[in-house]
Amino acid sequence: MSNPDDQTTDASELSPEQRLEPANTRLINAGIVTINDMETLRACVAYENANQQRVQILRRLEQRASEIRAQDD
Repeated sequence: MSNPDDQTTDASELSPEQRLEPANTRLINAGIVTINDMETLRACVAYENANQQRVQILRRLEQRASEIRAQDD
């Protein structure tokens, strides 16, 4: 779903950059908790490793991966 400004409003359509680059940490957390599949999560880990390599962000992504795996079991 898109809004009139051509910005996506569906969290599943966010790019790794859109999920991980907001200046506000609450928005980054929201971007991570709305990841619902391993493909998107891997893309975000790859993006973070290729760019800022923030340990806290990588830990949050690791935690989200564990949550997704637990949901799949």
